[in-house]
Amino acid sequence: MYSIGALARETGVKVPTIRYYEQQGLIAEPPRSEGNQRRYPPETLGRLAFIRHARDLGLSLEAIRELLHLSENPSMPCTEAHVIARAHLGDIRARIRRLQTLEGELERIVSSCHGETVGACHVIQALADHGLCESEH
Repeated sequence: MYSIGALARETGVKVPTIRYYEQQGLIAEPPRSEGNQRRYPPETLGRLAFIRHARDLGLSLEAIRELLHLSENPSMPCTEAHVIARAHLGDIRARIRRLQTLEGELERIVSSCHGETVGACHVIQALADHGLCESEH
């Protein structure tokens, strides 16, 4: 059995986050000791590592909840896991495209700024007037 502190050290997940995952139903509420301390069973370590890795990949708590459910049913086809992962990949690619657009616009704004004072600063002007931007962002 693990205390919440030991579980945090083993997984790199902070204590408040472990409590939050417990409140969200991602990990089971553990039994408590006579001193009212949480005592997590060893399988919680693997489950928490799964959640942490999924969060590191940017998956939402709802997607993680679904993937955890799937992982508890090993005989189910993995089609749904693929659907979740592909949807997340699509979201990431869309964010990357948006960030690339933002990068290009900011690069253009910065490189076209030749003012020596704030009053002549193209960065300040572009932020104040969206019409000076070349793309919608």
